[in-house]
Amino acid sequence: MIAHLPTVKQLQYLVALREHGHFGKAAEACFVTQSTLSAGLRELESLLGTMLVERTKRVVRFTPLGTRIADKAGRVLRESEELADMARAQSQPLTGELRMGVIPTIAPFLLPAMLPLLRRDLPRLKLFLREETSAAACEALHRGQLDCVLLAMPYACGDIERADLFDDRLFIAYPEGEAPGRQSVAASSIDETRLLLLEDGHCLKDHALSACNRPDIRAGAAMLGTSLHTLVQMVDNGLGLTFIPAMAIAAGILEGTAIGARPLASSNNSRRIALVWRRSSPRELEFRMLADTMRSIAGTILPGLALGA
Repeated sequence: MIAHLPTVKQLQYLVALREHGHFGKAAEACFVTQSTLSAGLRELESLLGTMLVERTKRVVRFTPLGTRIADKAGRVLRESEELADMARAQSQPLTGELRMGVIPTIAPFLLPAMLPLLRRDLPRLKLFLREETSAAACEALHRGQLDCVLLAMPYACGDIERADLFDDRLFIAYPEGEAPGRQSVAASSIDETRLLLLEDGHCLKDHALSACNRPDIRAGAAMLGTSLHTLVQMVDNGLGLTFIPAMAIAAGILEGTAIGARPLASSNNSRRIALVWRRSSPRELEFRMLADTMRSIAGTILPGLALGA
């Protein structure tokens, strides 16, 4: 039996080194000197009676046991943080720090208008934002690096709870003069050879393809764009057509272009914007309160995007 248990600080050093793979960067992340971090890890190894990290001049390599212990340490740290979260959520909900992930097809179109109103309505909340693709955001959520994520559903994000905010309808964007005269566009009429999509990693691509329910589109479309803004510029230059969510149009992404946009006619023609969090999080009440506030604000700044609209 171990006479003395590892300290939280030692576990923080170990997890930081595992994440950054470099003693200097890990020390910066922990706000200590490199020698302090190195000494703390040696103390941890002495306490456990085993080597966790192989040290060379060029590389940091964890032993197999060191990897397993670092993974377990991450879970222990996350649960220790939740102890404080649990107490604060009970006594002072939506105060202090909250780390939120936001995907790139939401962040630039919703946050500029929403954040000032969130600060007005929740002045004691310190919201730290991190823009990442859906897969990276969900991984960070389950690693404890994020508290919640603003995500477009459906998306497989693991063991989560969610609060839906609003539905975001999909449009087809055409170069000047190419938009059809009818009010909406059937998926069967889309020319897959001219369709430009976001590159892999962006869930909007999968939502759009799912809405069309045409396997040939996935095979024939060109996946070129790294962002919606890039795709808009390509369409405006006559290179093809693409999918644009209503949120982006309402935020002005088509301003200054000659693009014509028509809503997609489909029974599954929208993505659902939701706030998600770990099912085990003790802050569920806070997240539902935050979602209520965000839903109300979205109804003001993006009229017409209510649930089921």
